[in-house]
Amino acid sequence: MRFRLTPRETSFYELFATAADNVLSGSKLLMELLGSDAATRVEIAERMRAAEHAGDDATHAIFHRLNSSFITPFDREDIYRLASTLDDIMDFMEEAVDLVVLYEIDELPKGVDQQIEVLCRAAELTAEAMPRLRTMEQLSEYWIEVNRLENQADRIHRKLLAHLFNGTYEAIEVMKLKQVVDVLEEAADAFETVANTVETIVVKES
Repeated sequence: MRFRLTPRETSFYELFATAADNVLSGSKLLMELLGSDAATRVEIAERMRAAEHAGDDATHAIFHRLNSSFITPFDREDIYRLASTLDDIMDFMEEAVDLVVLYEIDELPKGVDQQIEVLCRAAELTAEAMPRLRTMEQLSEYWIEVNRLENQADRIHRKLLAHLFNGTYEAIEVMKLKQVVDVLEEAADAFETVANTVETIVVKES
């Protein structure tokens, strides 16, 4: 680690941990969506919307602290990117749930459960990793595993698209389901961006 002569604003660590914990809560709501009935899905969507608003609050708190801090624990652009991408993950998960409710999708295709399982695991790893930003230690396994999970998510996504276009579904249903699986894939991509940002931070600070 580089030796610093100046003090650092440490509250960012708690703010990032809060944001990541909220992402983890959102991933658990996604898991609840599987196998739920229409009425339960509406309730899940309301809870997800509240979680997304909490994520916005966490992001705004980070940006406010960033704008008011003269000294930051690591580069400002990395703080901004990390906060923004954590917020993106929540937005994507909330959008997926909302689409399922708005489109009145009765049954999600096989493979969506695998997408959500990958997102839940990535969320767990991210929530575990954020507190370790304080020491910058034992983080390499985190970004390696999240990158592996994103590759797994890519394969699941491709198989889902192949399934959707194999003639089983009506064209309008394909359009609805494709939007859902695509936004879940965007969430997986965003998890990878978070992990890559953490790697960049660690490399810069080492």
